[in-house]
Amino acid sequence: MPTVAPVEIDGFVVRAGFLKDCAYFASGEGEILLSGQGETRLRPHKAGLLAAVPSIDGSALVTSGDDGCIYQFGSDGTPVLVAERARKWIDLIATGPSGAVAFASGRTAWVHLADGREKEFALERAVGGLAFAPKGMRLAVSRYDGATMWWAGTDGDPVELSWKGAHLGISFSPDGKYLVTAMQENALHGWRLSDAQDMRMTGYPAKVKSFSWSAKGKYLATSGANAAILWPFSGKTGPMGQTPLQLGTRNETLVSAVACHPEEDVVAVGYQDGMIMMIRFADKAEVQLRRPGKGPISTMDWDKEGKRLAFGTEEAEAGLISLQD
Repeated sequence: MPTVAPVEIDGFVVRAGFLKDCAYFASGEGEILLSGQGETRLRPHKAGLLAAVPSIDGSALVTSGDDGCIYQFGSDGTPVLVAERARKWIDLIATGPSGAVAFASGRTAWVHLADGREKEFALERAVGGLAFAPKGMRLAVSRYDGATMWWAGTDGDPVELSWKGAHLGISFSPDGKYLVTAMQENALHGWRLSDAQDMRMTGYPAKVKSFSWSAKGKYLATSGANAAILWPFSGKTGPMGQTPLQLGTRNETLVSAVACHPEEDVVAVGYQDGMIMMIRFADKAEVQLRRPGKGPISTMDWDKEGKRLAFGTEEAEAGLISLQD
């Protein structure tokens, strides 16, 4: 049976996950808890914490706040100031290859490279989301009426992808063939990058706020419905013409967070009532990992071995779930 070890945290849990073997929990109140051999509690930001993202190799955590600062630190808890934009709220960050960090405020996005160089990208409308391609220094920025892609290391012209509406969260598929955005309306939109073919994914009763690619990139798991909706991306046309998997259906409770297992075709599904289920793709077999709690699951992530799951809620609950062999 799975075991749950509660963790004390002081607010809405923005992000939970692992830096190698060390679990971390970052709250909107500005507290960052590192839980490894012991516990370390940090408050690098002068006020609240707005975003937290692990580095590509999982060795460091990058955070931003309403103090305009972007910090990076490893499991030893030593914060390093990456960049600063005085009097700006930095609520969007993304990590890329070779230590690159992208961040945004308003209608401007920046990429900070490991050697200290920075590149600025100006948009006509506010930035909705940031994502690096799985290979190379290509940055995608979601915005109103579509997305824009730049090569951060060169001065080439951007690639514009258009679709009416406000585009927020954004993600490349693991093979780099597709780009997907979560929209302000209850839908996803995607593009096949080889020919900019549009892909429309609708039918959600609520906004999609969480998505996660399966281990081999064959499925994109999403929140926003009373089940985890997994869109198939294994064919040449992505999810178009295919029926998504629906896992963990509950009649009146919406899914608030999803996290695909790093190795197996399994997904952790968190609900608005705080319950967490683990569900297998092939036969929809379910295992309850956590009973309902005080508030919606806001974040989840697996360790590299897929044996521990870190989670947090909107109501200052957090913990580590360990699976038994």
